Order: sequence, then structure tokens, then C-alpha cells
Amino acid sequence: MELTYASEKLEAQCTSFKTAKKLFGGDAALAEKLFSRINALKQAPSLKDIASQHQFHFHQLANKGGRDLRGCYAIDVKSRANPWRLILRPLDENKEEFESFRIDEMASNVEIVKIIEVSKHYE
Repeated sequence: MELTYASEKLEAQCTSFKTAKKLFGGDAALAEKLFSRINALKQAPSLKDIASQHQFHFHQLANKGGRDLRGCYAIDVKSRANPWRLILRPLDENKEEFESFRIDEMASNVEIVKIIEVSKHYE
């Protein structure tokens, strides 16, 4: 899959071990897990390959706390017990927002994903 990033800072967090480690307060193991997730996304032929693997806990996001996350999805950086998640937005072949909100249809066709943020859940 092709990955794009919402900002240069975010791209650095997802591609530089030093920057990722700083994001996680010095936790090298968490930085390694983030890199593992980024690598899995890059290696997957489509988003369906990620959505079908239980360990990623791929799930759709909604409008919460005044923040509109419709059309975005998340995967856990480490596990359900860990608060960190990777928020992504599926894109079509023109790098525009994917229009379908049916996960099965969307996941099978998406080969480009925009990383929106790496954040703690509920913060």
C-alpha cells in the first residue's frame, strides 16, 4: 500500500526512530511497534489485509467530542490495553477521500492510505 502523511512532523514520527521514541516519552519498544505497524501497512496489498488481521484492531471512527472523524479508521499501535493508536484515512486512486463507508467494499479497494495522526486514545 502507498502511504501519505498529514504533515511533515507526522511523517518524521513514523519514519525516524529518534522522533518516534521522543513521541512516546523514550519508550523504544513502543517506537518499534509503531514502525512495525507502518511496515505492515506498506507491505499490505490493500487495506483489507490489515482489516482482516485481529491484532491491528482495525475500526471505524465517528464524530466524538466535537471532532469529526467520519471516514477515518484506527489501528492500535501496540494492543487494546495500550492507549496509542494510528489514525488513517483511506484514499482512492486520485488520492481523494474514499467515498464508500461500507468497510468491506472500502477495504478491498483501498491501496492508498493517509496517516492522519498518532495519538493517545481519548486525549
